[in-house]
Amino acid sequence: MSDGGNKIIYPEISYAINCILFAVHNELGRYCNEKQICDRIEIYLKQKNILYRREVVLDQSFDGEMKGRNRIDFIIGNTIILEIKTVDFLSKDHYFQLRRYLQAGNLKLGILVNFREKRLHPRRILNSNQVQSK
Repeated sequence: MSDGGNKIIYPEISYAINCILFAVHNELGRYCNEKQICDRIEIYLKQKNILYRREVVLDQSFDGEMKGRNRIDFIIGNTIILEIKTVDFLSKDHYFQLRRYLQAGNLKLGILVNFREKRLHPRRILNSNQVQSK
């Protein structure tokens, strides 16, 4: 049977991440700050023995950019960027920021999630420079 050309990238780890995100959202609700949410996510990642790095600083994007300006919330298993937001709504800038992080880190997949939403909707963002079409 054909999958219609749709192949999910990193399905197992993505599922595990989503389970963690929903658990944290159910526990903490919508109005905690980003650091509190990331602290709780980190506890779950440790409990589940999922490899991660937190607050990874990217190299400068251009000459003159201040060091430490671009900080990724999590890199999970050296394959997925997880970006946490606590804003009223996600804007195009949030998507573009994650795409830039993916390109700078040479990674295929990012997950962007806004914890301020009443119902959590993790968004999978692909690095089109990394994902090859058949």
